[in-house]
Amino acid sequence: MKKLIFLLLLSPALYAQETPSHTAAKPERHEFVISNFKTESGVTLPQARVVYGTYGHLNAAKDNVVLLPSHYMADFHGYEWLIGPDKALDDSKLFLVATELFGNGHSSSPSNTPEPYHGPRFPVTSIRDNVEAVHRLLTEELQVTHLRAIVGFSMGAEQAFQWAVSYPTFADRIVATSGTAKNYPHGFVRLEGQIAALTADAAFRNGDYKSPPTKGLEAFATVWTAWLFSQEWWRKELWREGAKPGTTFDQVLNGFRTDFIPGADANDLILQMRTWERHDVGTTPGFNGDVERALRSIKVPVLYMPSETDLYFPVGDARYEAAFISGASLVPIPSLWGHTAGAASNPSDAKFLNENIARFLAATP
Repeated sequence: MKKLIFLLLLSPALYAQETPSHTAAKPERHEFVISNFKTESGVTLPQARVVYGTYGHLNAAKDNVVLLPSHYMADFHGYEWLIGPDKALDDSKLFLVATELFGNGHSSSPSNTPEPYHGPRFPVTSIRDNVEAVHRLLTEELQVTHLRAIVGFSMGAEQAFQWAVSYPTFADRIVATSGTAKNYPHGFVRLEGQIAALTADAAFRNGDYKSPPTKGLEAFATVWTAWLFSQEWWRKELWREGAKPGTTFDQVLNGFRTDFIPGADANDLILQMRTWERHDVGTTPGFNGDVERALRSIKVPVLYMPSETDLYFPVGDARYEAAFISGASLVPIPSLWGHTAGAASNPSDAKFLNENIARFLAATP
């Protein structure tokens, strides 16, 4: 990726420098292909591709593996704030597998799948679909049957919780930052608003556009931006931190509007929002829609790190869920950076996350 979109920060064109580089080894890119992959929606994809990156080396015992499932429209580079000899995940000792969600434009997506499932005809894939595909990747391609941990941010946290419910003993520990085990109705309404803004552009043509629906994409980005950081973040103009001298608010807003996720396909954006909307561990087979019973089934320790100012996944939702997880440690991130705090969008949050995650992963089971 030409930009670290996973942080969803200001357009890099406004910044004097990019996010500081890490000292981890260069990752390797891979693809895993599943033939005749049946989705929860009932549609079978002739080929389902999962793109993933690996850091470090798999040891002979295959017991040094940590899974890093990606978040909204991110690629496998999205956790590099956590990787390196001086970070929580030392890739000189661990083998890190960073997977990419269906719909991000690299793994199977509306934009890269041939007919009859191209564009708006691509099936809505669930978080469980993504977990099942990665479970097959780990067990069939890498012959890995157990993980030291799963660490997930945002939609990655949704996947981490689903792993803990679908495969209760597959990982020793779960870390979830800025993400919940269910998308509650208010989150559904937010996402529907963003989809409505995008699809209102006449150029969208019900998803069969010939060129990008630019006005719709800009409307989508503007609506999304309003939810990204806390209200106090905007009032204190924290966007000035790291910005080039003389940057104005109008430039900041325009950067979000026109350069939010460069090159993203509209149908891909919508697909991942639909995936996000439908997430609920309670609908896992055997739990009959009961999210509390599903959460009680989690057997492994969970480090639950909501952002105190997240408007996507409010800290109150995390408190509600944590009460049903017997091994949960609820550690809110004290930040004004809203949702992005869970991906280390500033040095203070990066320090807080790395220290707490490192301590949790090093604890004796």
